[in-house]
Amino acid sequence: MGVDVREIRKLEQLEGMDGLIIPGGESTAIVKLMDIYGWREGLPRAIGEGMAVWGTCAGMIVIARELVDPTPQPLGLLDIKVARNWFGRQVDSFEEELDFKGLRDGKYRAIFIRAPAVKAVGKGVEVLARVASGPAVAVRAGRLMATAFHPELTDDPRVHEYFVQMACERGGAKPAEPARRPAAGGIAKTRRGTKSAPSSPSARPRQRAAAEKN
Repeated sequence: MGVDVREIRKLEQLEGMDGLIIPGGESTAIVKLMDIYGWREGLPRAIGEGMAVWGTCAGMIVIARELVDPTPQPLGLLDIKVARNWFGRQVDSFEEELDFKGLRDGKYRAIFIRAPAVKAVGKGVEVLARVASGPAVAVRAGRLMATAFHPELTDDPRVHEYFVQMACERGGAKPAEPARRPAAGGIAKTRRGTKSAPSSPSARPRQRAAAEKN
């Protein structure tokens, strides 16, 4: 997709970067570690300077303004109210075809694993996709995006391409031509001024590299 990716653990590693993906995982552990290492104060500053941020699954919980659940305490970056594990336990994981607004060709097959759901959105938050049962599972406000599913588990790069476009709006870089159909490879994060990134199947496990690892 014409971008460079980098694993990010510390705030100072954000220097020169245009976008950050906070991946799936255990949201309580992610928030605790982000508090220890100063992300609660530092990430809003980076966003204020133009960084694009995408939270997937647990990442959606982390960047939400409010949770239905009492813990963890989210970072309050995106004006949404989120319910953890809305669709059930691990055994209730499922796939569903979504109508994804703004995505080339529209339809997207999403994978949900102990997924959250958006129960309310604030002013200025756009719903990009809903499941058939009703709840929103993809939202965007400006340069912030959240999805309840796991795009990195598919061979369809279009949601990653969507985020690359968001990130490139800051750096002025020209993204690669978006794919109309699923293709191998994926991205997690962009770096200004770079033109290449791995796209072979062997590089696929690195798709979430540019995210807060825990």
